[in-house]
Amino acid sequence: MSQNDLVSQIEDLGAKLAKAKASVTREFIGQEQVVDLVFSALLCGGHALLVGLPGLGKTKLVDTLSTVMGLKGARVQFTPDLMPADILGSEVLETATDGTRAFRFVKGPVFCQLLLADEINRASPRTQSALLQAMQEKSVTIAGQAHDLEPPFHVLATQNPLEQEGTYPLPEAQLDRFLVQINVDYPDRETERAILLATTGSDEIIAHEVLSADELIAGQALLRQMPVGESVLEMILDLVRSCRPDTGDAADAVSNSVAWGPGPRAAQALMLTVRARALLDGRLSPSPDDVLALARPVLMHRMALTFAARARGDDLGALIDAAARVALQNRNAA
Repeated sequence: MSQNDLVSQIEDLGAKLAKAKASVTREFIGQEQVVDLVFSALLCGGHALLVGLPGLGKTKLVDTLSTVMGLKGARVQFTPDLMPADILGSEVLETATDGTRAFRFVKGPVFCQLLLADEINRASPRTQSALLQAMQEKSVTIAGQAHDLEPPFHVLATQNPLEQEGTYPLPEAQLDRFLVQINVDYPDRETERAILLATTGSDEIIAHEVLSADELIAGQALLRQMPVGESVLEMILDLVRSCRPDTGDAADAVSNSVAWGPGPRAAQALMLTVRARALLDGRLSPSPDDVLALARPVLMHRMALTFAARARGDDLGALIDAAARVALQNRNAA
């Protein structure tokens, strides 16, 4: 593909994404950063973990996204008694009219294109592992038979940080399967006023399809062709390596407070998400500011504080922000 063709396709995709984003924000009011991060996860072909209290519109966001992006959506409410077969599907024995019997595979809700895994931390580790394996492999195996999931396949999982009793926190190593962690906070006063006016009247806002599944797949391929400058690449490397406490690149604050840091998958996630952020902003290539903005969503769930740091009240987000600013300063100085 020539450079002019690449620029033209990127601009066309950016225009369609702007329309899709406008359609989503009409229903999911005032959470532009959350919408941008979810769109980034979809454009990168990844999965997202939404962390927030009940009633902040997480389910509404996913329902609207499935409509606007032209994806077949499904929802699973996770509970402690949920079994892997309830998500993946199972074989049932059927008797034909001639008396013969045969097994038939009945697909579970995971056979969709956009799955809302609501309160994923309420399911048992066995059920969580079944979903996480499907997220990684894009297929499920039942009775020795592999069944491919329909592309594109994305999972948006939610967690309620308020209640921990009766839950099964996702293992730290499994959290790495999520491209980004998105914190959904309370809206400000003006936003909440707009929500009240828009959702309690007689006129219902209805989302319309803007993109199709095939267009999203093509956009994911196009995203990987966007150029990334050397300064952005080096900043990503500086940031990720400085957040590992057991390397010589780590700052003293990280070495004294962080138990374990992000792996190469975090750098891969940053390389993809900075492109997506630039595309959503109408730019042809990412900048170091994109790395600064995406440091928290990409790294927060890939790091952990030591017990002593938690006892001191250290803030992991603040450490990541500080490391990102240092990486930006190093790139500016270079």
